[in-house]
Amino acid sequence: MFFFRDVVGHDALKENLIRTVQTGSMAHAQLFCGPEGVGKFAMAMAYARYIHCTDRGVDDACGKCASCMQYNALTHADLHFVFPIVRGKDKKKTLCDGYLPQWTHFIQENSYFSIDKWLKTINADNKQAAIYADESEAIWHKMMLKSLSSPYKIMIIWLPERMNAECANKLLKLLEEPAPQTYFFFVSNDPSKLLPTVLSRMRQIAMPVLSVDVIADALHRQYGVSDDDARAVAALSGGSYLRACDSLTLSEENDAYFDLFVQVMRLAYARRIKDLKEWSEEVAGFGRERLRHFLSYAERMIRENFIYNLACPDLNYMNAKETQFSSRFAPFIHERNVMEIRNLLEEANNDIGQNANAKIVMFDFCIHLILLLKK
Repeated sequence: MFFFRDVVGHDALKENLIRTVQTGSMAHAQLFCGPEGVGKFAMAMAYARYIHCTDRGVDDACGKCASCMQYNALTHADLHFVFPIVRGKDKKKTLCDGYLPQWTHFIQENSYFSIDKWLKTINADNKQAAIYADESEAIWHKMMLKSLSSPYKIMIIWLPERMNAECANKLLKLLEEPAPQTYFFFVSNDPSKLLPTVLSRMRQIAMPVLSVDVIADALHRQYGVSDDDARAVAALSGGSYLRACDSLTLSEENDAYFDLFVQVMRLAYARRIKDLKEWSEEVAGFGRERLRHFLSYAERMIRENFIYNLACPDLNYMNAKETQFSSRFAPFIHERNVMEIRNLLEEANNDIGQNANAKIVMFDFCIHLILLLKK
């Protein structure tokens, strides 16, 4: 778990990170940034393991030394984590350490994961997760004390864009004047939301989307998926290995999403406002995570229907039921409305992710959809 060999793709980056350890040229603050699901956290963990390993190989940690054994159990005394949490009535859960048992179990089970999956694990419901100001004191305390079992202390901060501004400002001094042999690895989906002063103190490591071939090969090796099915799933993943893995277990849910998609498109075309209001209230009751999955599915279907008009079957990735519907629906998705509909879906997805009122968001989407389908 969390070796370089476990990270899908990014081979050139792996070689570069290994070289920095071998030459002692690691930057004290590094930002792993890129889209969700491309392996940023897994790469940061593999890098940390390699740094702490006492019997490093030329291309990975040994997996056998005392340090690697501690990584297997996530008990290494000089590896620390900061991550978004939800404050509740339990006073023990005002800092990340209060969630540490859940966190370690979570990342042992999931090397690729999303914020929605983490929030579901901690039963956050629709509450917003953040890294609060109080966390800065804990960070300072952990990173300024003498290391316990290694010359190096490493802190991995997942989703620093959710860091409270006060916490980020307090962390700035630690980044400007780090203690010897202390390393911060930030893992961000959206570095543009970080304070510029914090961002300027980091070495940025961009991790782009993965190719279809890389994802398909990983699915074939890890899950035994046939080559054809693996390529079909990879083509729909948008370069995210997380999304590709999730789609392997969502076939039944995708059927439900298809029915909802067909229903809303037909109601919007017929301008049945009352029925659209009822549809909006129904999907709003799904919960944030499932609703965002539906919106992502709907966005994919809009793209597939637009491509269907090009009469190039090799470019379409739909099942038989979706293809049958598209044969009649695709002419209504064209160059005059395709980008506006996709933007509408993306905006709704972002609003739901920020805990906006789902009924209002979805009904607003429906009203705008009516106008766009009639273009």
